[in-house]
Amino acid sequence: MKQILVPTDFSSCAGNAINFAVQSAKLLPAEITLLHTTGLPGTLHTDYAGVDKAFRDQQLKDNASQLTALKQSIEQRHNVRVRTLITAVPLKEAIEEATASGNFDMVIMGTLGASGLKEKLWGSNTAAVIERSNVPVLAIPHEYTWKKPEKFLLATGNFEKAPALLNKVFELAGLYMAHVDVAVFTDEDDEAVSFLEHARNAPWYQQLLGQRYGEEALSTAQLSGKNLEKTLQDHIRDNGIDVLVMITYKRGCWERFFHPSHTKKMSYHTKVPLLAIPADKERKDA
Repeated sequence: MKQILVPTDFSSCAGNAINFAVQSAKLLPAEITLLHTTGLPGTLHTDYAGVDKAFRDQQLKDNASQLTALKQSIEQRHNVRVRTLITAVPLKEAIEEATASGNFDMVIMGTLGASGLKEKLWGSNTAAVIERSNVPVLAIPHEYTWKKPEKFLLATGNFEKAPALLNKVFELAGLYMAHVDVAVFTDEDDEAVSFLEHARNAPWYQQLLGQRYGEEALSTAQLSGKNLEKTLQDHIRDNGIDVLVMITYKRGCWERFFHPSHTKKMSYHTKVPLLAIPADKERKDA
């Protein structure tokens, strides 16, 4: 892990993610790039009159100064190297453009979660980034307080074997010197044969991962229920999990449970950081 992209709108939500990135950068080590976007819509008439353009130009200048001050504060207080990136395009597009360069290993961003049925803006942005990102996204809950992660939980329904996917999980956990557990989920509405198949495969999967990554104490739990989100949250609470890991598929036999839409829902409600790893480019097994 060398390059971390951290979007910020200078809110407390984004600040929480910045703190997680800064503390992580000191451990990994890594370089942080702070991304800010103004992304304000204009109209042809007001742009022609120069009203919106003048306002946006001034805002861009003010925000650039604020971003520079934030960079300098982090570097001076934490001795972490920080770069800045400012743009006028909307947030999701700005992140896509930045990560398309191949220069970033991970995106760390905050999420406000949900209030009743209404998703808040920053949470919906985080969810949209998870759905579209080609690099891992670490979503930090707004109320989360930094602690060095000691236990990762890989939630799976597909018994992933591809090193290109699993290496990302175990290498990142290793950088934090954290332990990895595995949770295999079976939906109660699925056929009983699936539950039995998962029960049969779980010990084999545990052995495979233990041998490949040297996780001698790796444990695999088999979870079932009609509500993936609640089942995982209960398991996280009862087992002291610090980071939840989900591998997201845009299509395939397990999209019912681990499609980005489910990972998006977890990003609204999870009380621990959620690491979403995109699988589309790494679908083949080893």
